[in-house]
This record gives sequence, structure tokens and C-alpha cells, in this order.
Amino acid sequence: MRHGIHVILCIDDDQDFLDSIRLVLEAHNYIMEEAVSAEMGLKKYKETQPDLLIVDLMMEEIDSGTNFVKELRLLGNTAPIYMLSSAGDELFMTTDYTDLGLAGIFQKPIQPDILLSTLREKLK
Repeated sequence: MRHGIHVILCIDDDQDFLDSIRLVLEAHNYIMEEAVSAEMGLKKYKETQPDLLIVDLMMEEIDSGTNFVKELRLLGNTAPIYMLSSAGDELFMTTDYTDLGLAGIFQKPIQPDILLSTLREKLK
């Protein structure tokens, strides 16, 4: 939290997606931090200590999102992590997302009402 407001870190290499999710989050009194790569995401994570993370599965490298989540686990992260997935992502058809240390999965494009209700529930 920063000044009593929850901080959400969004990591995705699609700037249009980041811009659109920022509009939703900031309109509903959340602070959004962003990164366009897993490497930048780790740096931003260490700087901001977010309350919740939203991470794209497929960024600059295949599975960079899952590798990022593993790095967070090594750092002792306790904030909920949600992975962004496209409908065709095979990983989530064959893997239990909790095995990866995820709180859940958002399908792209994220429906604002689903995002906001999830945030309210997880960040009580």
C-alpha cells in the first residue's frame, strides 16, 4: 500500500494493454505500476512491493511469465499473483496454476468487472 491505496504491478509487453488496464485501475482508486518485461518487472517489484501482481505469460521470451513467478517465489513474495493467458495457452490446460504459485488466471482481454471484483476480494 502507498498512502492507504493498494498498489498493483502489471507486467506485459503490450503497452496498449497496460494503458487500458491503467484506466480501469486508476478510475477505481488503485495505484498501478508497470513493466514491459520480466526483467524490468523484478526491478519494479523490488522498488514498489506491490499488493498484487498481474503477469503476462508470453512476453519477450516463451514462458518468461512463469519464470518471473518462480523468481518471485525465491524472493519470498506473499502478494497474490495472477497470470494473463490467451485462450489458446496450452500451459493452463495441462498444469494446475496453483502449482506455479498463482492465485488465479485472467483471460485476455480482461473484463473490468471480473478484474475489479477479484481485486476487492483479494485485497480486503
